[in-house]
Amino acid sequence: MNELSHVDDTGAVRMVDVGAKPEQRRRAVARALVRMAPATAARLRELPKGDALTTAQLAGIMAAKRTSELIPLCHPLALSHVAVEVHVSGDGVEIVASAETTAQTGVEMEALTGASVAALTVYDMAKAIDREMTFSVELVEKVKE
Repeated sequence: MNELSHVDDTGAVRMVDVGAKPEQRRRAVARALVRMAPATAARLRELPKGDALTTAQLAGIMAAKRTSELIPLCHPLALSHVAVEVHVSGDGVEIVASAETTAQTGVEMEALTGASVAALTVYDMAKAIDREMTFSVELVEKVKE
């Protein structure tokens, strides 16, 4: 039996058939950390390109809703809720993205996409003043009821 759900027995990629699975309430939370100089973190609301925090929040929400268009084998999902929270600390930004649905498959890719695109947006908007920024993204919660 193949352990990779998106690869069939011949090695070809495929979208997983979830047709036989019951619909369940599902929730996932992802977190991104964007590390930067403290001087950059202090300026995120007044960068030359504008308010990076509000822009990142909106970009993350929009991205989560379009995950199946960005990740080739993801199922399109009717999301019942998406939230992206952006918090500034002394040397960076923490982004927490959550996604919820009632469906036959999970929403972890939507949460991860939302957090990732929000982090990329912060990076894009601040790169002119801080070329040393880095970021990481992780899934922190996956629940089905």
